[in-house]
Amino acid sequence: MSKKNFETEAIRIQSERTQFKEHATPLYLTSGFVFDDAEEMRASFAEEKERDLYSRYSNPNTSEFIEKICKMEGAEDGFAFASGMAAIYSTFAALLSSGDHIVSARSVFGATHGLFTKYFPKWNIETSYFSVNDLESIEDLIQPNTKFIYAETPTNPGVEVLDMEKLSALAKKHNVLLIIDNCFATPYLQQPIKFGADLVIHSATKLIDGQGRVLGGITVGSKELIRDIYLFSRLTGPALSPFNAWVLSKSLETLAVRCDRQCENALKLATFLETHPKVKWVKYPFLKSHPQYQIAIKQMKLGGTIVAFELNGGMESGRKFFDSIKMCSLSANLGDTRTIVTHPASTTHAKLEKEDKEAVGILDGTVRCSVGLEHIEDIVKDIEQALNAL
Repeated sequence: MSKKNFETEAIRIQSERTQFKEHATPLYLTSGFVFDDAEEMRASFAEEKERDLYSRYSNPNTSEFIEKICKMEGAEDGFAFASGMAAIYSTFAALLSSGDHIVSARSVFGATHGLFTKYFPKWNIETSYFSVNDLESIEDLIQPNTKFIYAETPTNPGVEVLDMEKLSALAKKHNVLLIIDNCFATPYLQQPIKFGADLVIHSATKLIDGQGRVLGGITVGSKELIRDIYLFSRLTGPALSPFNAWVLSKSLETLAVRCDRQCENALKLATFLETHPKVKWVKYPFLKSHPQYQIAIKQMKLGGTIVAFELNGGMESGRKFFDSIKMCSLSANLGDTRTIVTHPASTTHAKLEKEDKEAVGILDGTVRCSVGLEHIEDIVKDIEQALNAL
């Protein structure tokens, strides 16, 4: 059968039906699976027979979710995790050894930065940072012990866009891996493997779930690399639960329609913010004023659901703005059907030093807005009345 479109794969990939011939995939809430006899059990554990053994290793619900993401990303294999950070940590830990070196974009999620600066040095793993606006500096940072280049694109929270073809060319030139966090774009809006990424990581908690219900993460890529990640994770146990996998797999069925509307809303909100006198600057990948607009339209189907902007007046304006919000949610999550406004300087990136925040464009008045599915007029009205209160 010919390759199906994204939306069809998201809906029609399904675990094998049971004898009940159910239309929707059932929940497989079981910790283990049974065997017909001793030989089947031996062969299964020896990996001579492919089947589910124990839900920490695999489960029909997690397998269905993984298969969908692999088809969407153009990957050979994957492993699903209990959270996005579990995916990031386990991927790194599986591939790194003491004495290895990482080259990473400086604009990464605060918890990822914490791994690089607080925990990895304890295991003799060092990280060198490059600015998202200076990819030319990467080559000078690569060392003989560099294992991979890592980046988010678009970045959190400043929605900077990195040229993945350039990153891939550098990685291949120096025989290192390229790992891309695709959380802000989802596999619907962007497929990093097409641009040369070796591994792609998602926090499925965000847009993949899209309704703020469950935690989840996933890493996909080549069978060879995923094999190492699988074996590490099989031992250490960060696996996604069958229930959360079931929720996330169902969520993928509506990812395209949700993203289409949310991206449309986000572009309209960003366009409005560009004209408001209380706003110093606005960043949204599909605004022509975005510094990497040309890269964004090359790599992405639409501009994503995150709008970043800076309020005039710094921290005091930030507090007043958030206290004046009436409809939008004040939360640290993103990718929800409900519009969420976040103050990165005091929440998601609060533990960073002031100079570290400034290095990634987080100022006291920076707002990250995750645009939802409410009517755009209502979103704009709420943001506008909060701005007018400043």
